[in-house]
Amino acid sequence: MSPKPIAKIVIAGGGTAGWMTAAALAHFCKPLAIKICLVESDEIGTVGVGEATLPHLRFFNQTLGIDENDFMRKTRATYKLGIEFSNWGAKGDSYIHPFGDFGFPLDEIDFHQLWLKHRQDGNKRPIGDYSVGVMAAEGKKFTYPHSDVNSVLSTFSYAFHLDAGLYAAYLRSYSENYGVTRFEGKVTSVLQHPDSGFIESVTLQSGEVLEGDLFIDCSGFRGLLIEQTLAAGYEDWSHWLPCNRAVAVPCVSAEAPIPYTKAIARDAGWQWRIPLQHRTGNGQVYCSDFTNDDAVLNNLLQNLDGEPIADPNFLRFTTGKRKQSWSHNCVAIGLAGGFLEPLESTSIYLIQIAITKLIELFPDSQCSAVERKEFNRCIDLEYERVKDFLILHYKSTTRDDTAFWNYCRTMSIPDSLSSKMELWREQGHVVEYRDGLFLKPSWVVVYLGQGIFPKHVDPRTKHLSADLLKQQMASLQGLVGRAVGSLPEHAQEIANNCAAGIDYSGPLATMSLYGRFR
Repeated sequence: MSPKPIAKIVIAGGGTAGWMTAAALAHFCKPLAIKICLVESDEIGTVGVGEATLPHLRFFNQTLGIDENDFMRKTRATYKLGIEFSNWGAKGDSYIHPFGDFGFPLDEIDFHQLWLKHRQDGNKRPIGDYSVGVMAAEGKKFTYPHSDVNSVLSTFSYAFHLDAGLYAAYLRSYSENYGVTRFEGKVTSVLQHPDSGFIESVTLQSGEVLEGDLFIDCSGFRGLLIEQTLAAGYEDWSHWLPCNRAVAVPCVSAEAPIPYTKAIARDAGWQWRIPLQHRTGNGQVYCSDFTNDDAVLNNLLQNLDGEPIADPNFLRFTTGKRKQSWSHNCVAIGLAGGFLEPLESTSIYLIQIAITKLIELFPDSQCSAVERKEFNRCIDLEYERVKDFLILHYKSTTRDDTAFWNYCRTMSIPDSLSSKMELWREQGHVVEYRDGLFLKPSWVVVYLGQGIFPKHVDPRTKHLSADLLKQQMASLQGLVGRAVGSLPEHAQEIANNCAAGIDYSGPLATMSLYGRFR
């Protein structure tokens, strides 16, 4: 007897993860006539930490047929060109990690190698001066990237700062229009098949029983299905990413929103600042081994741009991931699957990639072992890629002014990251990925931004004339400067594009950090 197709999907939990999953499955599964139910309780608050995104979200929204300007209006979103890191490599240092490239290669030599050679010859300009994304962010400018690949204005991408609660509400409306049924309440018990262990149903407080063929756990840190029921296990990465708490406080905006996120290193962690249309999102991520809640809250409140508009929300977490994101007939998505702190705005991306892989490997009711294995392999890879990149920010510091930073500076790191750093230190090489987040420009900017310079430069640069290189670099810097100088103000573009009745007219999105497939 052949396995039956999936007839009913039950999603446990709402929030960003639950409603992104519901919206995507409702859209892609519409021809299959699958019944989709989502259970959430108004009594259970959402985490509300991640309000900054990566450019991949544009692709997600576009694939669902969502008009970007309408989405921005409804979620009070602003454009995001990158993240500014302050005090990470050393106190007083600052750099911007943009969504985009730096310069152009020459004779197949990477631009960062040209910049390093130019630096050896006496150039004092930071590499960010050759990036449209960096210069536009610093100038508080914005425009849509150009589709002409020969234009310097095609070398960057953008994402959003958004109100995560409003985004969840937006996707709820979208999902319900596609036939998703929402059930209010908490799950009180879970019924498993006595032989296979597959989940057969969940029971709500009301006594209502929801049966399903496939269950999606979006219950947050609790992992109601994936861990409390199926005991999938958890890999603890807190020895590499020691921050284990956060406190969030929104405040009144003191100025027009800027087109980048701020990540400011503090004594025992870091502070985020996320500009929205109607407020500024603030919070501090920290390690309780090196400070306490009161000290962190006091520090955060002293560093707000405006008056707080809500009570502080404290969170506790353990960085890491599930050992199995897909176990039996249950797939964990979002915080139920793992948590990597929001340093590089990866939380919503990890939700999106899990949804994407689930749709690509969409099962029948048997949920075969080979499908589960491949899904888990892909998700493990994504988490591993992000993990190494986040650890790099903490490890590549010279700070020894506090116990926390001294721990980070001296801690052991995974072999996978250690080998990457050794390659960079030797000759400026960057390990390139076929799959997973953070390609060469991202690694380059963090290495350089935090003061790690290679001992040697690509030997091919030795044959370049210093005068010619100086001329070409000056020409490029002038080109970038003129292009950025002609751009409209970020705040004005939000007003222009997000006014009522304006349809989106920007470029098509790709599933890429830098605006194009690679």
